[in-house]
Amino acid sequence: MLGAGGVGHALAQALATHPRVASVTATHRGAATEKNGIPYQSLDLTDDKAIAAFGAAQVSGPQAPNLIFYTAGLLHGEGLAPEKRLAEVESAALLASYRINAVAPLLLAKALSPGIPRRGPALWASLSARVGSIGDNRLGGWYSYRMSKAAHNMALRTLAIELRRKHRDLLCVALHPGTVATKLSEPFRRPDQPKLLTPEGSAAALLKTVSALTLEDHGGFFAYDGQPIPW
Repeated sequence: MLGAGGVGHALAQALATHPRVASVTATHRGAATEKNGIPYQSLDLTDDKAIAAFGAAQVSGPQAPNLIFYTAGLLHGEGLAPEKRLAEVESAALLASYRINAVAPLLLAKALSPGIPRRGPALWASLSARVGSIGDNRLGGWYSYRMSKAAHNMALRTLAIELRRKHRDLLCVALHPGTVATKLSEPFRRPDQPKLLTPEGSAAALLKTVSALTLEDHGGFFAYDGQPIPW
């Protein structure tokens, strides 16, 4: 589990109690710790060397991971907010968004892919966002987030093609978790907005969706409810 935000932590909790999951390891930006019995390792997703070292340790460990969720994402923060119009676009925000939303998951795939089994079920699932869909963009705005998630989607699609050549039973998909009541979405919720998903509800829906997907869905983009999303 790569990323320990609301949905990431909820997914880790759900997987930790799943009868077919032997163990769960999660990462976050803070110091190594344990939360509810789940070990959290420190990982800076802006540090290429740290990503490579983390992957090497996982691959050479007693049991290389065969179920990987990338759940980290960047939408807002210090000096960073979704742009409402072109005049607000700045290169620093664009690059920061790309680093976490598009570059980090691909570097992690590079680091972890040697441990993916050649045969037998395996999953690489990476959280995207519906606003990253070019075909579904009707409102505009949010340049940095939209562009970085669209780049994420292209990277995942390309990754899926390459990985399938060596790992025939791997399912590699992009997932939209829905609009979830987390710190990521908090500044942008409207008073009249329909009820949001809880992190636990989103996690349960995502696990239900991936369990229903088949190898024919490899390289696809799906919402939490199982519906395909246009690129």
